[in-house]
Amino acid sequence: MRFLAPGIAVMAAAAAAPAAEPGISLRDSFRLGSGGSVVCSAIFSSRDPALKDMFDRSYAIICRDAAAPVGRLHALRTRGEDPAERLALQRKGKADCLPAAPIDLDGMRRVSVLSCTLDNGLAHRVYSWRRANVLYVAEGLAGYDSALRLGLRTLVADRPVPGNVEVAVTEAGDPAAFARAQAEALDPARARDEAYRRNNAGAYADAAEFFEVLTAAETRGAGRAEALVNAAVQQSNLGYFGEADALFARAVEAGAGDIVVARMLRNYRAIDLLNRGSAADALAELDKPLPPSAALPSPDPATAIDARTALRINAEAPALRQLGGAGGALLPEERAQILDAQAQHLRGVLLRLAGAPEPASAALQRALAQLDAVRDGRVTSTLWLRAQIYGELAALAEARGDSGESERQHRAAIALLEAEHPGSAALLSAETRLAAYHARGGRTAEARALYKRIVDSNARGGSPSPTLHRTLAPYFALLERQGSDPAAAAEMFKAAQLLVRPGVAQTQAVLARELSGGSDEASRLFRQSVNLGRSIERTRVEIARLAASAAPDAARLDGLRGELGRLEQEQVAAQARLADFPRYRVISGGLMELAELQRALRPGEAYYKMIVAGDDAYAVLATPAAARAWKIAATPAELEREVDSIRATVAVEENGRILTYPFDVELAFRLYGQLFGPGAEAMAAVTHLIFEPDGAMLRLPPNLLVTERAGVDAYLAGARSGGDDGFDFTAVRWLGRDRDISTAVSARAFRDVRRAAASRAPKDYLGFGENAPPQAAALERAAVSGLLGEAPGCVWPLGQWAKPISAAELRAARKAIGASGAEIVTGAAFSDGAIKARGDLWRFRILHFATHGLVTAPRPECPARPALMTSFAGHDSDGLLSFAEIYDLRLDADLVILSACDTAGKASLAASREAGLRAGGEFALDGLVRAFVGAGGRSVIASHWPVPDDYDATNRLVSGLFEAAPGTSTATALRRAQGRLMASPDTSHPYYWAGFAIIGDGAAPVLPGS
Repeated sequence: MRFLAPGIAVMAAAAAAPAAEPGISLRDSFRLGSGGSVVCSAIFSSRDPALKDMFDRSYAIICRDAAAPVGRLHALRTRGEDPAERLALQRKGKADCLPAAPIDLDGMRRVSVLSCTLDNGLAHRVYSWRRANVLYVAEGLAGYDSALRLGLRTLVADRPVPGNVEVAVTEAGDPAAFARAQAEALDPARARDEAYRRNNAGAYADAAEFFEVLTAAETRGAGRAEALVNAAVQQSNLGYFGEADALFARAVEAGAGDIVVARMLRNYRAIDLLNRGSAADALAELDKPLPPSAALPSPDPATAIDARTALRINAEAPALRQLGGAGGALLPEERAQILDAQAQHLRGVLLRLAGAPEPASAALQRALAQLDAVRDGRVTSTLWLRAQIYGELAALAEARGDSGESERQHRAAIALLEAEHPGSAALLSAETRLAAYHARGGRTAEARALYKRIVDSNARGGSPSPTLHRTLAPYFALLERQGSDPAAAAEMFKAAQLLVRPGVAQTQAVLARELSGGSDEASRLFRQSVNLGRSIERTRVEIARLAASAAPDAARLDGLRGELGRLEQEQVAAQARLADFPRYRVISGGLMELAELQRALRPGEAYYKMIVAGDDAYAVLATPAAARAWKIAATPAELEREVDSIRATVAVEENGRILTYPFDVELAFRLYGQLFGPGAEAMAAVTHLIFEPDGAMLRLPPNLLVTERAGVDAYLAGARSGGDDGFDFTAVRWLGRDRDISTAVSARAFRDVRRAAASRAPKDYLGFGENAPPQAAALERAAVSGLLGEAPGCVWPLGQWAKPISAAELRAARKAIGASGAEIVTGAAFSDGAIKARGDLWRFRILHFATHGLVTAPRPECPARPALMTSFAGHDSDGLLSFAEIYDLRLDADLVILSACDTAGKASLAASREAGLRAGGEFALDGLVRAFVGAGGRSVIASHWPVPDDYDATNRLVSGLFEAAPGTSTATALRRAQGRLMASPDTSHPYYWAGFAIIGDGAAPVLPGS
């Protein structure tokens, strides 16, 4: 079991929470506007040149998908000079402004407005308003005008002001990228406080970005070690365990002897082990002694007010807390005591999981006592930890049958989080525990209503907590018990969208958004902004890599930092210009209602959504007119074993050879029953199945599932009689025999791709394949320059390039389409350099690659960097078209065909980062499929295993796509080609026909009709 411990950290700031919500003037950050997801925030900027003294305030305006601040807010005191003149001096030489004009702005009379043009041609606005001796100013890019206006009103009101922010949003950046931009706008001390605050609120992805920024800002000592160990536990919370290991090791190097860092390492390593499902190892980690240097100092009996006592007095002073700086800091000893309390909480969790309730309760009570001992328990930043302890005590009370005490503890946890972290993932997690408690106690109506509210709250914005996979599991179980209730199916469908999904889903949604622009200029600007965003991320990765090296190149680092600043300004400028296109001022995110999906389906279609939640799996089957949900009759672990077993009878690599074995039709029939059994009646009328897989089924195409027992019996009878050694499957009734099948990565992505405009490319087809075997000199140059691998042992064997795949299927496609509309590229012309240099790839509706795919790593310890094999181009060529290089291509393709080995596989986090992507890579389909979608492919045909060479099977499959009449859907054309292979004893084994899957909308035609 994977146990994800939410919010395991200690916030650096302290003080009792005020009775009422603090005003804007007392916060380091605040959102602009109200309603759905947060689009823009204001972040306190202590280094703004407009500030003159401690009574002035300035904020950077950070908006989603903008790589740098888009504006500023100021509240400046007038003391002997007019601060407006100070601001005007800053604009001098950078902006050409018209004379100011007064307007009335939402109840504010005579607001001064300056309309300016920056030296880069962008429109710039300045709003100013005076009250008493304070000048309030909002200024920034005119494309963010709604954020400027709301920012000014919020600053003047000193409280959140309702209103809508309407700015251009690409949705290419995830919420974590938004958090990173906010972190970079804060000074390190405030960024650390905000990092802990977000961690305590359960926003792990956000906190990870803040701590990653801090690892770069903190260059040495305990501050750097603290940033590293926190970054490590955030990566573990997000499931990136390799990244966590590396960060933990760096934290130890940076200084584990510090009394705070040593305790963090102990606690966070235990959490990491919990996240990996190793509870016993986690308990052992807590039992390890701390280093002698981490011992707490003895209390000083002196009565004089020394420096440490003075720091504590200052830390508790309300005025200094409001002004920031050193105010509000806990002493190192106090932070250490809180971390010791956290260790007791973790011990209580582990003992409860181990079935030792009394020792668990004792540990939790010790944790509470230790928290009470720090400043009489008035440290606001520990409320999240108290809430977690109350949740554990509630679980123990329920186990011993004390329902009243259990509910009281649950509600106490919720009350604490509502006061300190309203609307947070931590609060929602506590509420899910109460909802689960209600469900277990038979209070299903209360549980369902609470769960529904939790889902709706998550839908309004932010990044969902990774703990939802487990905490929502009781909700799915409750809904499944409602039988065929359509409302229950709709609730399950909506809630399931909160669970983590493959990165390709986000990429597909971004592509659909780009295609919705409605004009060439809009699409160009959109793509420019997205590409600049990826270049920014790649530059950041390179800066971090160089900075972490043993002897960083200072000149190179300075150059990269300058380049980063230039890219950020260019990207923000592109975003501002996008505001001229209203379509991009609407956020298409949020949770999709089941009725929306049903309206997108056509007669004869059904959408099957698979959901893995905790230790169970569920399905929702929707047609245009009906829907139902059920629990899949196999656990996720059982499905993993079954998929592994089925794949082992399809294709196994042994000693460099691909071997096939008699296909396990019994298991494929059983798996069909487990997945589709309750929906069998509805499936009888389905002609096009859109299948959204989860868990193990991401690795297996559903077309090879067996739907009828009679075919299984006929095959087994034939096999027992010795016919063809058990390889004749012509009697088997496959799911894909008479149904078109598409693979979807999310309902919204499917709907958006279906809506997207078709390619406007003037040519039909471009095929690449049959690489030229490399010459020895080229290989030697590539190996010496390191192009074939970044480390010893991570180099692909050069013999891989010596056996190119035949171009027969490319020639067959060109023949079927007609030479006038098709082009093929083979031999030396098919090189990575030549493909990257082509400026006309967008002119082809269909791109086809028939070559070897290198989609795994050469060795297990190497990162997976998916690539397609090409010819070598020259001294700077590695003979590979990599994940990142594919992403950089510019396509306008309705269909991309990857006739190569296992192209439906995943990419590593390292490969994703190299392509400028923050998230994804951990799922199948996140590799080459995602790269080609990102480049501009609406649908991709990819393979789940090595493509066969025997019986001309792959050539016959792919050729069949183009032999179908114009207007024939891609799924129908592929199914018919597969059917011809199914019907022949030689190619009836699924290895020959089942490996290709259509990721996207298979209803789109291969070739347009007349």
